[in-house]
Amino acid sequence: MALITIMKNSFLIVIFGILGVHLIANDDLFEAIIQVGPKGSGNEKLVKSWPLVKKMSSSDIPHLLKVMNQANDLGDNWARAAIYEILENAGKQSLPKDETIAFIKDQSNQGSSRRAAFDFLNSISPQVAQSLLSTFIDDPEPSLRREGVALLLTQAENLEKKEQAVEAYEYALSKARDVDQIETACQSLEVLGKEINITERMGFLTEWQVIGPFDNLSRNGFSKVYSPEHGTNLLKKSHTGKDGPVQWQTFSTSDRLGLVDLNQPFGHIKEVLCYAYSEFDSSTDQRVHFRIGSKNAWKLWVNQELVFARDEYHRGATRVDQFILEGNLKKGKNEILVKVCQNEQTESWTKQWEFCFRITDLSGTTIKPVN
Repeated sequence: MALITIMKNSFLIVIFGILGVHLIANDDLFEAIIQVGPKGSGNEKLVKSWPLVKKMSSSDIPHLLKVMNQANDLGDNWARAAIYEILENAGKQSLPKDETIAFIKDQSNQGSSRRAAFDFLNSISPQVAQSLLSTFIDDPEPSLRREGVALLLTQAENLEKKEQAVEAYEYALSKARDVDQIETACQSLEVLGKEINITERMGFLTEWQVIGPFDNLSRNGFSKVYSPEHGTNLLKKSHTGKDGPVQWQTFSTSDRLGLVDLNQPFGHIKEVLCYAYSEFDSSTDQRVHFRIGSKNAWKLWVNQELVFARDEYHRGATRVDQFILEGNLKKGKNEILVKVCQNEQTESWTKQWEFCFRITDLSGTTIKPVN
């Protein structure tokens, strides 16, 4: 009897020992995924640990999803590749659906990781994944929220009664954050006889003070510091432009998507730049997204602090929300200054000298000025 007990205990020790080695080995891989970095940093450790993936089962997938929470973009791709390989080896239907759904629903997980989990679920069990769409309507992850809004737009489109359709499209519009979905909802409402001010709805800044032109010969003006970049009371200062003294002038755009066409106040001229200035009254100190679109080279300052600069010309068209920049608004008046440069190219597709600008919270909801 004692011999049997000893044999059982020995067997359990061996089993738990094997499991322990397996867990430690997996942890090595998980850590390697988290630590991999740019320029080959951590690659050697990761490549050495990668054969462990072949020994993993679908029960390791939830852990890999959590690893994605901690990984950078490169590590995120490695984690996805590991999950794909596990599903290929174990069979796609082996995906632990309940744990994957729980991971998707838990908004404390990274949005990109939750999106990846949704994509895995959708590729294997589309009906289960689609049943989650209605829960994404207010999701902080933009790509999941988009899925929820797409469902609302489809539901609205299928309604036969005008009153119900108007109500459904208005609800979809209130939840939409992506430009194309906002436009779809607005256009559908207009067809139904409901006028929507998309400019106001999306919060484009349409009232500006502009000054120029300043010289941008050989594209040198982008880095040159002209007088409008100096300090406060910008509008009260006199400035010397390309051909002599220049003054601030009021310019308003009536474009529905807030496009400020700088060829209108200054004419179709080349190798020049200008400045556009506006003020935004914020109800509180807050972290926001500055959303700018321009096919020209540009710089953006908020309260005299440089937010971002892009020295590139005429690559593609100007798009709404082309560049989304995180920054700060202070309570009260905020000074917004945009420098927009035009280069020497003369082809028809290089004539545009333009930008559009709006401010949202970090979820994409329009922030409107106090006044």
